[in-house]
Order: sequence, then C-alpha cells, then structure tokens
Amino acid sequence: MRVLITGAGGFIGSHLVNDQLNRGRLVTAVDLNVNRLQPISLHPRLRLLQGDFTDRSFLDPHLNGHGVCFHLASAHLETGVDENYFWKINVEGAREFVERACRSGIMRFVHCSSVGVYGDIKQPPATEEDECHPDIAYETSKLAGEQAVRDFARHHRYPVVVVRPAWVYGSGCPRTLKLFRTIRKGRFFFVGSGETLRHPIHIDDMVEGFEIAATHARAPGQVFIMAGPRAVTLVELANEVAACLRVAPPRVKLPQAPVWYGCYLLELAYHALGKEAPFSRRSLKFFTGNTAFSTEKAANLLNFRATVDLREGLERTYRKIAAQV
Repeated sequence: MRVLITGAGGFIGSHLVNDQLNRGRLVTAVDLNVNRLQPISLHPRLRLLQGDFTDRSFLDPHLNGHGVCFHLASAHLETGVDENYFWKINVEGAREFVERACRSGIMRFVHCSSVGVYGDIKQPPATEEDECHPDIAYETSKLAGEQAVRDFARHHRYPVVVVRPAWVYGSGCPRTLKLFRTIRKGRFFFVGSGETLRHPIHIDDMVEGFEIAATHARAPGQVFIMAGPRAVTLVELANEVAACLRVAPPRVKLPQAPVWYGCYLLELAYHALGKEAPFSRRSLKFFTGNTAFSTEKAANLLNFRATVDLREGLERTYRKIAAQV
C-alpha cells in the first residue's frame, strides 16, 4: 500500500514516515520543510515532495494511487501571524484537502487534531464526549478543522478517522530537548504548584496509534484521544527527567499571575522586533492547565493502549539525544 503523509517533516510526521517505511509501505511525504527526512531521502520506497498541501497545482497530480492519507500538516507554532492564518490552514485547508483526497480515490483519511481543542479541562480526565472550550487561535482552529472534516465525511460517507494526540514526546522533539536541557542546567522552574497534570505519550506509541487508526475496521467515523498509560504531575515529570540526567530535580516555583504578565510584556517586545518570544502565554499553558484524558474509547474500539511508561520513554529518548543535551 502507498500512503500519503502531510506534515511529514515535523517531529511526529518524520517518525511516522520511518514507521510506515519499516512496515513495508510506499510513502509519499509532503511538507514545506523536509530537512528532517534528508538522511532517508534516497530510500527506494520514499517519495519526497516539498511544498504546501493547500496548493492544488503542486499536490493534486500526486494524490492518485494512495490507500491512506495521514493529514498532520497544520499551522501550529507560527508567531507574528493573526487568527486568520490559523483558520486558513487548519480549517479551510483541511476542508478542501479532505475533499481532494476523496476525489482522488484515497480510501481512508486519518486527520490529526489535538487535545488542545478542549481548552482548560475543569474535571480531568476528559473524554471524547466532553465539551470543548478552546481559548487560543490554534486550539479554536483545530476544533473547527476536525468538525469540517467530519462534516464532509458524514455527507459523503467517506472513511475519516480523527485522532487527538496528547503531549507527544521523544527524540527529535524540540520541546522534549528543551525540557532536558533546562533541567540539566538547573534553569527549569514551575509556574504555580507543579501539581497540574500532563498526559504524555511516547512517539513509538503514537505512531502505532496512527497505524491502527489507518487500518482498524471500527475506526472510520470516530474521534479518538491517544495518550500514554497515565497522566503525571509536572513535578513527577520533572523528577523523572532529572533522574535520567542524574541531576537534582528542580524546586523553584513562581506565582502564576506575575509570570503571565511578564509573558505578555515579552510577547509585545519581541513582536515589535519581529521575533518569537522565548516564553509566551501559550507556553505558559504547559504549567497551568490540567491535561489528563481517558483512553478507554481507543482501548475498547481499537484495542489500542499505549505501553511505554514515562520512565522507559524518557530513558529511550535520552539515549538518543544525550549528545545534544
């Protein structure tokens, strides 16, 4: 089978490309930046396409002949752009692209959304049935995007699966690397108590989840949260990273309100310079929002349960990134 992967040059996308190749698939990898994939660019079953998935003249001639599309491309970490940019890529772009995929004969469309669509979770763990209250442009556009894709699927009886990954970590993830570096250097601090919850999933489990979404008979028409074996507090997460590094765990805790205001001022200053602020109100969400999820739906319908616990996942990651840390 030939599979199409958009967003293939990103952290998750590049791991998915390698995973699909290891499964014997023919892979067409699409992204604006494919530098991560250059080491395997000569793989005989890989076709690299550097460009924009929303560009019909660029991509449409290559769509025929694919059995599955994994749509990971989105506007995500861009700075200095307005909300219309996120809407154009994550909503209008997704709506048009699923239609193009259907018309080209692609047999299943796996749409990568995000658990960010929930916004602030008041009573964790959240399930697929819980209401979503996104409060930033990325989150709002991702929710509208998955709704647009699902609306098309219902009207045209097209096999679409929506996947909402939790916090994906592993080698090649800039956020994971930054976490290791700041803790090793003793620069990591908590905002608030450190008792808020994060729900990590190791990249090896995540690509397995995508494979099941693409192949399981009960997946089409459904939305699935995919998260690791358990949620952990930020203190526990930081302690586990420190244990990998054999350094003292971080202890500094700063009050939330002044940090939020400082982030706001940083954003204004860096925006005036046309640069990305080193810390922002969006990055503050890592410290302040509970993100814990039920994984029972994926377990019950797809028999998918993540198996890599946090300690093992962090050890796997550190073995691969130790030279960078």
